[in-house]
Amino acid sequence: MTDLPRTLVLPPRLTASARKLRDAAVRRGLRVVESGAASVGLSVPESPKPNPKPNPAHTRQGEGAVHLHAGPSFADAVAPALGIALLEAPADWLARLPYTFTRREIRAMPIGEAHRLRRPAFIKSPNDKSIPALVYADGSRLPGPDAVDPRTVVLVSDVLAFTAEYRLHVLDGAVHTASQYASGGRLRLGPAAPGALAFARDLLAAAAATLPSAIVVDVGVDDEGRWAVVEANAAWGSGCYDADPDRALDTVLRSAGPVGELAPPDHDFIRRRP
Repeated sequence: MTDLPRTLVLPPRLTASARKLRDAAVRRGLRVVESGAASVGLSVPESPKPNPKPNPAHTRQGEGAVHLHAGPSFADAVAPALGIALLEAPADWLARLPYTFTRREIRAMPIGEAHRLRRPAFIKSPNDKSIPALVYADGSRLPGPDAVDPRTVVLVSDVLAFTAEYRLHVLDGAVHTASQYASGGRLRLGPAAPGALAFARDLLAAAAATLPSAIVVDVGVDDEGRWAVVEANAAWGSGCYDADPDRALDTVLRSAGPVGELAPPDHDFIRRRP
């Protein structure tokens, strides 16, 4: 019996980054499915058994396992039916980092509490785009209780302007590939600066255990040359920009793959459907 290739599920409309990942998956021999959430048409074993010691050599070619790269809404609709575990950072991960890595005060709080803020702050959802990531003049500008459950957690931070920002695809506690994605708040693609990689080494040496084994971390530098974490994002929902798409795909496959292949530490980082 011939082993089936792994499958990468993608949404029907692809970004430039998603097309790069799709092409990398095809080169690797994966089956690629581009489809709406209701018509993916794949099946998984009924009772996947956890494998505490997954074989790293098995991550490129397997027995019909299904992976995913998509935004949160599509992923939440598709992943449970396909037996896919979506990995993400804890909602309060950024708020729990030491100041030396954030260079600003960051708090995780219910949006109902954030409504009472009477100062400018940068406010966003921790792991999706349900609350637009913006500098709000005060908390009254946030969506109200008629639009968002007051218990919904948001990240509230001091405003910090970055002169350049970089995306790091992190696998097993180390930067696997990286690229620049912004300069002065505008899209600008390019290689990762040495300073970004040096800062990432220090960050991961201190905080890798607080993250899943596959994740994206964005970092930036301000006009005083200080490095700071921008945010953490799920690799399965993040663009790769100018990073090596083959190595970015490694992080995507690990971040959204069969529940039965999860290493035990990653069980603590499975996304819970809203």
